Amino acid sequence: MGAPEFVPYTDRYEPDCAPEEAARRFHDVVRRRRTVRHFSDRPVSRETIEWLVRCATTAPSGANKQPWRFVCVQDPATKRAIRVAAEKEEREFYAHRATPEWLADLEPLGTDPTKEFLEVAPWLIVVFRLVRADDGSSHYYVNESVGLACGFLLAAAQHAGLATLTHTPSPMGFLSDVLARPAHEKPFLLIPVGYPALDCLVPKAAIDRKPLDDVFIVR
Repeated sequence: MGAPEFVPYTDRYEPDCAPEEAARRFHDVVRRRRTVRHFSDRPVSRETIEWLVRCATTAPSGANKQPWRFVCVQDPATKRAIRVAAEKEEREFYAHRATPEWLADLEPLGTDPTKEFLEVAPWLIVVFRLVRADDGSSHYYVNESVGLACGFLLAAAQHAGLATLTHTPSPMGFLSDVLARPAHEKPFLLIPVGYPALDCLVPKAAIDRKPLDDVFIVR
């Protein structure tokens, strides 16, 4: 194997203001993101979703293997099938799988097994992690890489003025079946994307953030 090729970094993004101001502006966008469970059926264009996925795929990944796939669902019948399967798993979760402590932590958020948003939101982006490449070769740091890509996607959606939800029905194997994905693709995250309903409410408990002193350490 020959030496890797490197090229000049000529397209570096440079903001039109000082770094502190650029970071503050970005924070002003992302701090307003809320986890939304009440969506409008207002359409979102396919082009918009394509750009969100493009943003996600700019994330760094282990050895640049890009171990992700984004299955974007707008077909009503497929969304219905996903909802039916997800609610089946959610009923089991709330009735048998979740510990009392877990349920107590969820209570302030007002969640339950009903997942109407899976049909109302105009798009469901189902993120799959590739445990190996399509040709069978190895991938590295798969969870870390796919997690970073999901973060990029959520930030891009917020920047576009869209609402999102990080939905993690457990187990998520039904998504592979409904979407007919191969065995080396494993469901990682289900993200409804759209606009919030006009009467959308969000839980106050989810708005509160830890103070900076609790999470920021300088040595």
